[in-house]
Amino acid sequence: MSNVCAISLNSVEFVRHETLLASCGSMTAFAFRYASGVAALRITNKVGEVVLLPFHGQQIWDATFYGRHLTMRSMFKEPIESQDYLKNYGGFLLHCGATAMGNPGPTDTHQLHGELPNAKYQNAELLVGDDADGIFMELAGVYRHTVAFSHNYDAKPQLRIPENGGVLKLNMSVTNRKGTPMDLMYLAHVNFRPVDGAELIDTASDDPSQVRVRDNFPEFLQPSEVWRDYIKTLQKQPSLHRKMVAGQPVDPELVIGLSFKADDHGWAHSMQLLPDGSADFISHRPEQLPKGVRWITRTQDQDALGLFLPATSEADGYAAEKKKGNVLSVGPGQRFNCSLVFGSLDPDSAAKQKQKCI
Repeated sequence: MSNVCAISLNSVEFVRHETLLASCGSMTAFAFRYASGVAALRITNKVGEVVLLPFHGQQIWDATFYGRHLTMRSMFKEPIESQDYLKNYGGFLLHCGATAMGNPGPTDTHQLHGELPNAKYQNAELLVGDDADGIFMELAGVYRHTVAFSHNYDAKPQLRIPENGGVLKLNMSVTNRKGTPMDLMYLAHVNFRPVDGAELIDTASDDPSQVRVRDNFPEFLQPSEVWRDYIKTLQKQPSLHRKMVAGQPVDPELVIGLSFKADDHGWAHSMQLLPDGSADFISHRPEQLPKGVRWITRTQDQDALGLFLPATSEADGYAAEKKKGNVLSVGPGQRFNCSLVFGSLDPDSAAKQKQKCI
């Protein structure tokens, strides 16, 4: 890496109108503030843009590449200044965890998906530079979570946007600052928009013994008997979910636990292959994030494809995952780290990525 410039966002005045913050090559970064009060960055490159929330969960609120909107359709037109998960749910990427994650069970006291999704970051910065792949812009930050006698950790995400293409690179680290071990759960909630006629392709097995179609639902969701019957069918034939069929609702949601094979470089791959040959994709390292789920909802109010939500555990809440042995322990001063690559591919790149899924 060379020629890297760091801009502290703590000193930036975020106002309603967009203000040019940085430019390099074909890339620009604009600072602005939504009517709701949430500060945001709009970063553009040669093929599209992302909208990032540097102090609000370091979410990717929106993403558009190659003229197509990648982000789920939701009930929210802009982010809301709320720490309640369901009162601000419409972003493209949300970090989930870290002291707990998933749907709280009967004995759990944590909020849905933990404190990270809407965490208030104390520090944020924009990096502008170049690496072996060319010019990039990167959002980084620090969220310190401290509760006396309970938790003390730093979460540090780094999201890199390239000048060329729609491939985003994410690294997340969580460091335990407490003098005793920390229970840790993490999930990367990447919410693509489903495309009618698309096919879901990945390195996971369709063997029913290797696929876990969840048949229990959070209390705030009330599935119909027709949907419960369909869930039973999918438990016997999981491959039926792989086609995005126009007009076929997924109501309220479909949650599937998948077991992935890693390639020779340690990566596992998932794609939404579109009818025009382009694709959405996400790649993760099972050694870092060994669990996770595919999540789909297609209703009048939401249209979302969690192509794969790589995680340290499944999403049944702290108590259930602790019982399964899926909650990590991070020692005093130790660090958890994981990396993801995800985004949008043109047809040529999609064809190459598809070979990694065979």
